[in-house]
Amino acid sequence: MKKIGLTEAVHAALAHELEREQGKPSLVNLGIQFCRDLRAKGNPHQGQPADKAFRDSLYEDT
Repeated sequence: MKKIGLTEAVHAALAHELEREQGKPSLVNLGIQFCRDLRAKGNPHQGQPADKAFRDSLYEDT
């Protein structure tokens, strides 16, 4: 289609793939963003406090 040689096509494909990979966020950055999003969704003023009485109530047989 572009009338280029095989070697040049491979070089262009590798360069394109490297550019695409460099544009992706790293796994560390994805993890950090996940934690930030999770923290933003949380509300520490809602729900029961996680004190000893609450933890003990989780294990009570009813």
